[in-house]
Amino acid sequence: MASAAVRDELLCSICLSTYTDPVMLRCGHNFCRVCIHRVLDTQDEAGVYSCPECRVESQERPALMRCLALRNIIENFLTTPPTQTEAEIFCTYCVDSPVAAAKSCLLCEASLCEKHLKVHSKSAEHVLCEPSANLGSRKCSVHKKILEYYCTEDAICICVTCSLAGEHRGHQVEMLDEASEKKKRLRNVLQKLITRREETEERVRSLEERRRKAQEKAAGEAKTVTALCRDIRRRLDDLEKRVLSEISRQEKEESLSLSALMKKLEIQKDELSRKMRHMEELCNMTDPLTVLQEPDTGDLYDPEDTGGHDGGDGDTVGHDGGDGDTVGHDGGDGDTVGHDGGDGDTRGHDGGDGDTRGHDGGDGDTRGHGEPLHDVDGPDVAVISDTLHTLCDIVTDIRRGIYVEDPADILLDVNTAGDNIHISDDLKTATSTQQNQNRPETLQRFQYDQVMSRRGFSSGRYYWDVEGSRSGGWMVGMCYPSIDRRGQQSYIGYNNKSWCLWRSYSEYSVRHDSEEILLPHIISSNRFRICLDYGAGRLSFYELCDPIRHLHTFTASFSEPLHAVLWVFNGSITILGEATTGRNHNRN
Repeated sequence: MASAAVRDELLCSICLSTYTDPVMLRCGHNFCRVCIHRVLDTQDEAGVYSCPECRVESQERPALMRCLALRNIIENFLTTPPTQTEAEIFCTYCVDSPVAAAKSCLLCEASLCEKHLKVHSKSAEHVLCEPSANLGSRKCSVHKKILEYYCTEDAICICVTCSLAGEHRGHQVEMLDEASEKKKRLRNVLQKLITRREETEERVRSLEERRRKAQEKAAGEAKTVTALCRDIRRRLDDLEKRVLSEISRQEKEESLSLSALMKKLEIQKDELSRKMRHMEELCNMTDPLTVLQEPDTGDLYDPEDTGGHDGGDGDTVGHDGGDGDTVGHDGGDGDTVGHDGGDGDTRGHDGGDGDTRGHDGGDGDTRGHGEPLHDVDGPDVAVISDTLHTLCDIVTDIRRGIYVEDPADILLDVNTAGDNIHISDDLKTATSTQQNQNRPETLQRFQYDQVMSRRGFSSGRYYWDVEGSRSGGWMVGMCYPSIDRRGQQSYIGYNNKSWCLWRSYSEYSVRHDSEEILLPHIISSNRFRICLDYGAGRLSFYELCDPIRHLHTFTASFSEPLHAVLWVFNGSITILGEATTGRNHNRN
């Protein structure tokens, strides 16, 4: 009776089954993790959550706390042999007063107490067993002889006559005890199923965490889109609505996908639990005949038959877009108005006469490649163009899916630093110095005032922030590890193995393979963000102002790992933050 009462206390009030991965609400009531999640999911739309038992309400979705003690109790309870609940067997020959039987004789089909057992026949044909009320089930229904053997071909218990002259003649047979022990060798399979169930539970928790991050990311992107749309004209209102709608759709799609996968895994977990309980009951049986008379359990021997371990859905949901990117990281290239060439007041590359320094060597009345100067009273085309680039980048990122971006942990490699550049103790700051550092000359070390990061990136999407001095000149960017370390071609931006943002005398430009693009923006902040999408072949630079502003994006098919690289001619540059390590990277 006590055992039955304890078992009742271990039942979930939702599914009415023994707790599976029990969790507790703040009110103290316990439920299966899957059961209470389903209840809370149905309450999401109402915005009010309540306990299924006491009906205590809360405005926020309640946190679930794991009940490790209760879980251990359940596991111990399930593995403890059940107590004998059948009626006590009494001696057949003690007719005056009932006396508990010590053994039962299969030949006599009688139960004997200790007294009658002493005078009972000791011959081999009188087979004694544990007291039982149904001794007839231990005899052959055809020959009425004791069941002594197990036919492995027909999977049935037989008597000696069945084996020698009956329908099982010539079949492979085993003694009952031997066959019973073989069938009990399911404990190894049971342990594998326990491990498999724990792996399934861990995958469910991982999917829950991914769903939570996706929801947080969706909320953050919605705010960013709203802020950007305030800065443009009324004719872009419809674009704002489309972007917000797309974000909501993506969030719902991913949430539904994850929920479906979680449901599938829970079904698999329930199936594993059912098989485990069946095996535990079988393994705890002491009577070999009862074990062998159980229905065939061949489908339980191989745990590999269970689903969910083929690299299935759980590993594909939301995995096809990389590790995530910040809004607008792939935006814009150097084609916005005013980016390629300037009038007489800007720097060019192949300037013309003494009045201009544009790209086409034109006169002072044209900009860049012969473009006429804009009317000073006209709209700020550069600002509108840049905003449109950013918004288009947002739409592109949304279409690719909602992901959680990775901040990159950047540390400088002193072994690559030039002699006139000082590296701070935390390996985050590079400062120009006139004092020679007298570092040993190696093949890795730059000849000039440059330093490269220890870490390289060969996949994934990352960002890292820097703060440069407000005076002097510096460059920041990324390069291949095969970049030259000697000569003019070793400067970042002056070869086809590096890309950089360059500050010189309050002017900013971007450079790759000796081609320079002047930035038309008025840059007031000295903080910048570098964003890398390796798989998409994009390296973007942003000004960390409010709101963040896109400066330029390089596109390329990257063929080597990319390392962060700094060049300091005068002043200093610092890598900001204590970022955590991202995913999908190589350490060199």
